Amino acid sequence: MNKPQAPPDLCPLCGGRTGPGETVFAVELGSGVAVVRHVPARVCDTCGESWIEDRTAGKLEQMVDRVRREQSQVEVLAYSD
Repeated sequence: MNKPQAPPDLCPLCGGRTGPGETVFAVELGSGVAVVRHVPARVCDTCGESWIEDRTAGKLEQMVDRVRREQSQVEVLAYSD
């Protein structure tokens, strides 16, 4: 049986309200770490959990792929459209 989904403006974890905000995305690449700041996301005003939309996730994937190809040990980037 599937768990009922919370409405889009409610946090599925705590029931708080979500709204537009920013988050930090970090990923371990094996050869290094990529950190992307100022990532647009839906952020819960109660627990602080964040959700990244599919379009944004696709852009993050492109950014991380570039860091992986360059084999940087540590890369800190600012998100931009």
